[in-house]
Amino acid sequence: MSELKFKKSRYGTLSDGTKVHLFTISNGKMSFSATDFGCTITSILLPNKNGIPTDVLLGYSSLEGYINDHGSYGAAVGRFANRIAGASFQLNGKTYSLDKNDGENCLHGGFDRYEKKVWKAKKVRTKHGLGIEFSRLSPDGEQNFPGNAKIRIIYTLNESNELTLEYFLKTDKPTPVNLTNHAYFNLKGTDGGTIEDHLLQLNCSSYLKVDEHLIPVEKVNVENDSVFDFRTQKLIGKDIAATGLGYDHAFIIDGCDGSLKKAGVLIDEKDRRSMSIYTTCPAAQIYTGNFVEGTVGKNGRLYHNHESVCIETEDFPDAPNHSDFPCCIASPAKPYYQKTVYKFDF
Repeated sequence: MSELKFKKSRYGTLSDGTKVHLFTISNGKMSFSATDFGCTITSILLPNKNGIPTDVLLGYSSLEGYINDHGSYGAAVGRFANRIAGASFQLNGKTYSLDKNDGENCLHGGFDRYEKKVWKAKKVRTKHGLGIEFSRLSPDGEQNFPGNAKIRIIYTLNESNELTLEYFLKTDKPTPVNLTNHAYFNLKGTDGGTIEDHLLQLNCSSYLKVDEHLIPVEKVNVENDSVFDFRTQKLIGKDIAATGLGYDHAFIIDGCDGSLKKAGVLIDEKDRRSMSIYTTCPAAQIYTGNFVEGTVGKNGRLYHNHESVCIETEDFPDAPNHSDFPCCIASPAKPYYQKTVYKFDF
């Protein structure tokens, strides 16, 4: 008999009177919660050695925190996640100018973020488990991207402790697309301190080297830059000082061909928790929370840099400006679809 359970509750109300809801899915061993505000995953609860649920996702204790957030904690980001250099791109002979919200570049879609929208939401059951389907229409010209884009994002949980994230987009015009979730993980818990003592293994033989503005400049084999070599398990903190601020780089997943591939695994040895990552995406952006210093998070706790790690499965950053990168253009004849699975062991 399935232990999967669904719960819907009131999460709060926006200043314009819009009601916001929280959805929780549990399987009797673990659970996750998500809100229709920003299609945001607000918590992932895993049992500790005494069976007490421990939240391994950084974020906020209330809706107000997410309303005022600038770090995309647990949120769905798009229409194009990560950076677009010069906040512009050309498509079919036309130049599109975007918001410059990251110096001279565009980050996570600009100022008009998906994470600040209230999405339609409903309970669903798929082959991947029980969960929530979020949807919205991103109109032609929103964030200055072309095309009316019908977006669906489905988060599901099954009895095998697999949290599956599916991204669907249909458009009436060619448009760049890169959707991901910006979850900040600490497998020790939200009060666990540094993630430099987490082990990380990535099935990635190369990564995208970036310039001082975090724009990719070239593909580099990790054999030639051991700081970025996670092909065997390595403490995140082992070489982090050599990166400067920390990791904020796209690692290219070996053998990526659109099918589900294992990208790697994150391990907390002390509490014996691990998270394996599988994805259809060509890359995983590893971000070690380098710009979160001073953020007041859950239970009023002050967050510090390197107390969380994001593993953002996605297309290559700045792909619209690189003809040699995997194509990121969706069209009426080519809808967008990507899937990521986080499998937890404890």
